[in-house]
Amino acid sequence: MIDLSVKDLVKSFDADTNLLDGVSFDIQAGERVGLLGRNGAGKTTLFKILTGELDYNTGEVRFAPGRKVGLISQIPHYPAGYTVEDVLRTAFRELANIQSKMRRLEEQMAAQPDKALLAEYDALSTRFQTGGGYETDMQTDKICNGLGIPAAQRQQDFDSLSGGEKTRVNLARLARALFGNPDILLLDEPTNHLDMHAVEWLEGYIEKFRGTVLTISHDRYFLDRVVTRIIELHDGKAEFYSGNYSFYVQEKQARFDLQLKQYEKEQAKLGQLGFTLERMKGWGINNRTLYRRAMSIQHRMDRIRKTERPKAERTMKASFGERDFSGDVVFKMKNVSKSFGDRTLFSDVNLLVEGGERIALLGDNGTGKSTFIKRFMEQLVLPAMGTEAA
Repeated sequence: MIDLSVKDLVKSFDADTNLLDGVSFDIQAGERVGLLGRNGAGKTTLFKILTGELDYNTGEVRFAPGRKVGLISQIPHYPAGYTVEDVLRTAFRELANIQSKMRRLEEQMAAQPDKALLAEYDALSTRFQTGGGYETDMQTDKICNGLGIPAAQRQQDFDSLSGGEKTRVNLARLARALFGNPDILLLDEPTNHLDMHAVEWLEGYIEKFRGTVLTISHDRYFLDRVVTRIIELHDGKAEFYSGNYSFYVQEKQARFDLQLKQYEKEQAKLGQLGFTLERMKGWGINNRTLYRRAMSIQHRMDRIRKTERPKAERTMKASFGERDFSGDVVFKMKNVSKSFGDRTLFSDVNLLVEGGERIALLGDNGTGKSTFIKRFMEQLVLPAMGTEAA
């Protein structure tokens, strides 16, 4: 059964160029698909079309009837003043509407009992119960505990959180929405800003999810673990790879090599025929037999399929210079602490970095990694709670 079908989709933002130029693909129920493409290829535009946020020029987008769609974007936007709890509750807005209708019916039935009102109330009550309305608080607490969102943080303004904390809350909102049993998940860079624990939690959640998944991601390890097929947007079209990211990399290179070999073979053949053609034309000026042979060669050249020369993807090139250090110690930090108000990010940190070392700085979101690095970049002045020397 096809959960999502896109046929001949065209989207342009100017009269000269189509960002999506006849994109077509089908996603079967239960498939886990990664959507790839260079920056600007139209991945997020396609997602916005799928969710109805953007219109398109021509083509067709069709979800299977009755399918529920869940979406998680990179960092969502919510009204000013929304707390974390408010954001979490947007996941069951439909249930809240049902509950409001039930309360209005309760007031009406208390004033004047009516069979029609009772029947409507019973139907709403069934929808509320099957949708998990009586378990929202328990499920929200369970998900927040799993993602490491403390109770105190749920009362904070969402806008006051860091990028990683916002993404974590949005994941919790998505997980809460999953409790309403969506059939299709659209994930737009879901691992951005997440720490390792949250990524592992998300991977486990997707692994247990029985529905269909379409995700945009630049995280190759995440793609290797969760997807079974790749759709790549390239020059406005869709190209398909039946495997995870590692398979995609190998298959893409194999296709490039095959196309280049075919192109070179055709060019060599055309060059040989072209040389013969020119000689025949010269010899056949006054000879009908040689002229006919020249025309026959021209027809052979016209019939040769012209393979386009493949273009290698341009990659970022960077070089990092090396410097000789006068001593073995590159950086030294002694008894350094940092806090914001009553919140201590780190305290009594001692660090010795020697020349040639390669160090990874790990930690959960909000533990102070960025603040720590900013000190190295001299963007933040630490209080005189410790000393450091370079």
